[in-house]
Amino acid sequence: MSSSTISGFTVLPISYGHDATHYLYARAHAGSKKSPSSNALPDQRTLFLVNVPPDATERELIMLFKNSGTVERVLFDGDAAIEELDDDEDESDAEEQAEVLAEAEDSQPARKKRKLDAKNKKPVVIPLPSPPLRRLRETGRTAHVVFLDQSSLERALVPYSKPRPWPTSEEPSGLAHYIARYDAARPPLDIIRAHADSAMELFEYELRQTKQQSKYRKGEDIVDEDGFTLVTRGGAYGKNLGGGVGVASKKFQETGETTTRPKKAEKKEKKNFYAFQKAEKQRNDLLELKKNWEADKAKVEKLKAARKFKPY
Repeated sequence: MSSSTISGFTVLPISYGHDATHYLYARAHAGSKKSPSSNALPDQRTLFLVNVPPDATERELIMLFKNSGTVERVLFDGDAAIEELDDDEDESDAEEQAEVLAEAEDSQPARKKRKLDAKNKKPVVIPLPSPPLRRLRETGRTAHVVFLDQSSLERALVPYSKPRPWPTSEEPSGLAHYIARYDAARPPLDIIRAHADSAMELFEYELRQTKQQSKYRKGEDIVDEDGFTLVTRGGAYGKNLGGGVGVASKKFQETGETTTRPKKAEKKEKKNFYAFQKAEKQRNDLLELKKNWEADKAKVEKLKAARKFKPY
């Protein structure tokens, strides 16, 4: 490629090995002042890249532009918004969990707190092994490289005299990436067992915490805002929520008899379920076909005999 610029983009050739060349297209980032990302991507220090390799990592782009200057951060298109959203969700979940635990501790008497400290200690889920694997993106993606000063951006836009080699990284690439991904999806059985056991312990712990926060206490009647005792239906009798006093049904109060459930209808015998039933059905169908065939044959012979030759 002879031209060093195309439509305002500087062409940066990158060599993969000896005979493979990849082309990056770079220009200075020009954002809008009203855009919310203007603070994260300053115009004077941000390099906009097009046709970024799908398996490129942040470390590789930092090493690629290391000679131009210090890179402050690298943002791939679409990744920044996702990371901010995930961080917000994690913070909100942590706050909710802290509030739940605080309420649970306050609801327990002072004497029980000491005994339950060891029992209610929150278990930690043993994670499955996750080797460092590079993230594969779609082809033709873009990225923003933010430098520490403006002079670094100017040096990064200088065309290369010859293709610059793509920096190597610790994460496997190519076929090695898919082999490592295959091995990571099939961890040893003992590690899977430890992960499952720890996850069940965490589930049981959270279940105990929710039961401690429940307002329904055994032996205590639950009264709503209007002063009525909440009753739930259970079998032939009703029962108070949380209490032990039973409330009889209307039929029991009038007649003293409990409700009886209707008897289940007898199961009908299934047809063509056994082998001899299928064989017998096939034999009967065959006899019926033969009988119909003989009857049709007699009708045909009778029609033939009734015909007369009439040449005129």
